[in-house]
Parts: sequence; C-alpha cells; structure tokens
Amino acid sequence: MHEMAIAEGILKIALDYGEKNHAKRIGEIGLLIGEMSGVEIDALEFSFRMLAEGTIAEGTKLSVKRVPLVGRCGKCGKEFHIEHYDFWCPECKDGVLTLLSGREMQVEYLEVD
Repeated sequence: MHEMAIAEGILKIALDYGEKNHAKRIGEIGLLIGEMSGVEIDALEFSFRMLAEGTIAEGTKLSVKRVPLVGRCGKCGKEFHIEHYDFWCPECKDGVLTLLSGREMQVEYLEVD
C-alpha cells in the first residue's frame, strides 16, 4: 500500500511547515492528485488519519483535487483528455504525445492556526 508512504510524506511536510510557523493546529491540507498517479484516495485519507493521531495534524481535513490526464499530440498539437489509457490522438491517430498533467502528487496548500 503506497498510500501509507504518501501519507507519511504529506504529514512530514505539514508538520515541518507547522513547526516553522509556530502553528497550534493544521486545519486543512490541499492536495493535487493526478488521474495517473494510482493513488487510492480513501486509503490515503485512512493512512493520514492514523499517522496524524496525537500530532497538531490530528483531525486535519484533506481536500483532494483530482487532476485529469491530459496529453498533447506531437504530430498535430491537439491537447486532449486521455481516457482509459488510450494514448492515441483522437484527431490524427498518432501515438506520440507529451503528457501535460495527470501524474501529480503534491501539496497545493496548508491552512494552519
């Protein structure tokens, strides 16, 4: 379950930020999670809640924004949402593309008191 390792990373970022800013509580953590990241949100939230017990992050709300998997065709330049891992351009049917988004796993913001 890689969600536990991800939750550990998120908690470390939040606690480090909280310590540097003399926070008493971390109210919310905003996350960007890409469609292609493979992160199971329920497992991530469960893992985070377990790890945060007894810290200033206990009870913190995780606000997850899903980032769509988007690519740009290298042949015709069309940008499109990639569905069902179909990486072929819907316009020209070429298979060479650049991924623009969808693999993110990052902390977007922290709200602390």
